[in-house]
Amino acid sequence: MNTSTAPPAPAWLQVALSLLGILGGGTGLAAIATVVVQRGKFKADAADTLTEAALTLVQPLQTRITQLEGEARNARSELGVLREQVNQLQFVVRVLNRTLDHWRAAIHAPDATLRKVRATVVETDRTSEEP
Repeated sequence: MNTSTAPPAPAWLQVALSLLGILGGGTGLAAIATVVVQRGKFKADAADTLTEAALTLVQPLQTRITQLEGEARNARSELGVLREQVNQLQFVVRVLNRTLDHWRAAIHAPDATLRKVRATVVETDRTSEEP
């Protein structure tokens, strides 16, 4: 009887053969290769989906921002008009205060008479009508 055994195979070969058997031969390797290739496509599809979702969310915001910018321009324009009106009214108030002070001084003057007060008022009316 010859009881000689075959020499053992290298460890890497044993691991490779085991993996090949586990993966089902070429079919398993093809499946792994397909998953690796498809993984890049899945990432690209996910990126496209996220981009579309972001644009869908951003577009109404951009529309609203455009509307708000228009409203802000209108408000600034109206504010400019209102400031001008306030300046004009402040000028009128200053003029009226000077007129009132002038009349008050005429009324409280030691030599005040009804005729002098009326003359002061008429004089003020004439000067306010002049351009």
